[in-house]
Amino acid sequence: MFKRILVATDGSALSEQAVAKAIELSLLTGAELLAVTVAHLEAHSYFEGLTVLNQRETEEAQHRLTAAAQNTVDAVKAAALAKGVCNAEAVVIKSNLVAESIVDLAKARACDLIVMASRGRRGVTRLLMGSETLHVLTHTHTPVLVLR
Repeated sequence: MFKRILVATDGSALSEQAVAKAIELSLLTGAELLAVTVAHLEAHSYFEGLTVLNQRETEEAQHRLTAAAQNTVDAVKAAALAKGVCNAEAVVIKSNLVAESIVDLAKARACDLIVMASRGRRGVTRLLMGSETLHVLTHTHTPVLVLR
């Protein structure tokens, strides 16, 4: 039924439910799993409403954010492979356009299904919010499974 499933995650408890369902579906259908998270390009303090960081602090914050994002999708990949998913990949996209990045990746990789949560944590590490999920739902031709 499915050949490639994209699961969007930010590491939150709610997105972990989406990850578990995506792994389950991958196992049931023999589909490849593509775990993705979006690392924002803006500095941490921009989102938190604090003072603007200097360039060095901004680069360090971006590095930490990217490393945390990579750890998140690497954990999904490892869990999927440990449970027997035939092929799993971890992708971090650096962008401020979360929903657009998910839609574009699903199209570029010919995914048959997008799995995501209806909302996730807020702040710099957020990936999934109601508005992002709605944007994905309304801008993709790929079927979307939304977990709440």
